[in-house]
Amino acid sequence: MKTKSRTGLAGRRRSRDPHAKREATRYERPIASREYLMQLLEEQGMPLGMETIADLLGYSEEAELEALRRRLNAMERDGQLIRNRRQGYGLVDKLDLVRGRVVGHPDGFGFLVPEEGGDDLYLPPRQMRALFHDDRVVARVTGIDRRGRREGAVVEVLERNTQRVVGRFYLESGVSFVVPDNKRITQDIAIPPDLRGGARHGQIVTATIVEQPGKRSRPIGQVAEVLGDHMDPGMEIDIAIRSHELPLAWPAAVEHEVGRYGQDVPKAAKQGRTDLRDTPLVTIDGEDARDFDDAVYCERTPKGWRLLVAIADVSHYVQPGSALDEEAAARGTSVYFPERVIPMLPEVLSNGLCSINPEVDRLCMVCEIYISQEGKITRSRFMEGLMRSHARLTYDEVASILVDRDSKLRKRHTGLVSHLEELYRLYKVLQKLRKRRGAIDFDTTETRIVFGSERKIERIVPVERNDAHRIIEECMIAANVCAARFLTRHRMPTLYRVHEGPKADKVADLREFLGELGLSLQGGEKPAARHYAAVLDQIHERPDAHLIQTVLLRSLQQAQYSPENKGHFGLAHEQYLHFTSPIRRYPDLLVHRAIRHVLKGGKAGDFSYDRGYMHESGEHCSMTERRADEATRDAVDWLKCEYMLDRVGEMYNGIITSVTSFGIFVELQDIYVEGLVHVTALKNDYYHYDHAGHRLCGERTRTIYRLADKVRVKVMRVDLDERKIDFELIEQKSVLRRKKRKGQKKSVSRKKRR
Repeated sequence: MKTKSRTGLAGRRRSRDPHAKREATRYERPIASREYLMQLLEEQGMPLGMETIADLLGYSEEAELEALRRRLNAMERDGQLIRNRRQGYGLVDKLDLVRGRVVGHPDGFGFLVPEEGGDDLYLPPRQMRALFHDDRVVARVTGIDRRGRREGAVVEVLERNTQRVVGRFYLESGVSFVVPDNKRITQDIAIPPDLRGGARHGQIVTATIVEQPGKRSRPIGQVAEVLGDHMDPGMEIDIAIRSHELPLAWPAAVEHEVGRYGQDVPKAAKQGRTDLRDTPLVTIDGEDARDFDDAVYCERTPKGWRLLVAIADVSHYVQPGSALDEEAAARGTSVYFPERVIPMLPEVLSNGLCSINPEVDRLCMVCEIYISQEGKITRSRFMEGLMRSHARLTYDEVASILVDRDSKLRKRHTGLVSHLEELYRLYKVLQKLRKRRGAIDFDTTETRIVFGSERKIERIVPVERNDAHRIIEECMIAANVCAARFLTRHRMPTLYRVHEGPKADKVADLREFLGELGLSLQGGEKPAARHYAAVLDQIHERPDAHLIQTVLLRSLQQAQYSPENKGHFGLAHEQYLHFTSPIRRYPDLLVHRAIRHVLKGGKAGDFSYDRGYMHESGEHCSMTERRADEATRDAVDWLKCEYMLDRVGEMYNGIITSVTSFGIFVELQDIYVEGLVHVTALKNDYYHYDHAGHRLCGERTRTIYRLADKVRVKVMRVDLDERKIDFELIEQKSVLRRKKRKGQKKSVSRKKRR
């Protein structure tokens, strides 16, 4: 009777599983879903062993028990459950445990970023000895450290995410090891003698991790590839590619798929498209551009302008689910290093069929936009087009035609000049509207590295932006806005380019900083872009304008991709996404697919992608964008350090670009190289960091160092491996004083404050 009762209870438990139907469609002999197992443990209120769980569910057959064991192990691996020393499975949340990813710090400690959100958990060096940066772990809170941070201890490693490292190989006293280039990995990798792979002391190698680190053991690796000697040309890019695990080689399946593409657009692909080959569309890009994914045309209308923005139709060639698509999704973006590109798509597409080269037929997705004389978009439509670029123009050429009115260039492109002039008139109207809208326009300096023989840097020069750059920028923004409105109107799942407003704590710090300078930020608790723009308008003639602009910029959040339309704060647009670069950005390719789906009569319900996929893709594409930025920055920092190796001992004028508790970062004037003046190198005083004021303040002399101060420094040390340049302060060009506070002594002499 007892057995019958227990069997009946188990049957009732099975019937309560809300996901029983889903499991039945997936498995021939389904068992309890993950969700129901977690609900069961919640109801029991304590950790349970596998036998007890099986008994509660009425499982007795060997196949059921094996399936349950595998599911519990998978849930443990994924951090949903934790197994205690008595082999009981418990809920992570109930055990006051935190699961998340490890972020290593170059100084040996780390942080656990919780998957469920909330404050990070500080991991002291003794905990980090058994971990690599980016490992996924479960940890428990052990207390609060002396700085008020939650401190944790690792309970279990769920996922090891470092299988390979790139670094410098050392052989000292018969002992060999690799020092990782990624400074977030602070453990050296031990290399046994039989696993050296022929590497020599000082060479750059990649090492495969054979044994992960433990509490009492170093990680062990095997040299998988010798990249070359430390100072070989191009080594900085090879290191960055491998350090950030950028996909480089094309899988065989991708090579097979692109092998069927020729140099010309197939005749069949041209059918059923709007023929724009007689419309004088032109591309306008930099002189060193290799792939051209956008072309423009503008003409006057009785009520304003008609603007065509034609974008390479990548979605025609890259089909969902293909090997080419999977690889493009994994890469997420093209990565642009100095004089080298790691493309998102193979060159047969990125530089061939999908590149809008002059005087050849190309498939395109076209945004036709009608704009009023006041710059307002009155209507727009999208269409699949067939085009032929009438010219490949550069920014400098267009600026010479429109601004400098170069007679030779105007004569050479006589058939295009009138259209370009209408484009220029439209741009001026859009610029005025942009200003009225309150979009933020920061005046930042981009640089370009000029190489000489053997890829040695000759100089670093600023990239000059002219009106031609701004014309194309406004055209692309207009097309992106139209695409966002189109997909929103049709309720299609898509990826928006989201730039949220500043967080409350950043706004508070910013207002405190501006208040000391006699400025104010309007807008209450949630200022808008126009309030930022109003501050920028006020500071044009101020000597500290660069300082104020830098602080404004650093108060903003980073833009990202998301299926949630939260608007673009910086551009002051309620709806915005990326449509204009599908050759080099995967989110743009997804946008093109959504537009094509609607053009062919499709609805959101029968689209290949849902919001869940878009959420995952948005997170991944945001990550690949950050990864590309970090890899490029690493390579550029290496090159700048190499450039400065022969300049140790020389003195330069510079400007303070960042202030931290450990010192000030200075960018050298006309060289655009940044280095650190460590706080210990600031003489004759103790200096304290004022976070809100972005400055270091002398305790005794009241000397202040803050953003945008002009200084003169001496180059003291260059460390290529660490990508660090150390300066020593020679003199401060401008003297800044704090307001005299109650109880302070009279100011020291001006000479001492220097």
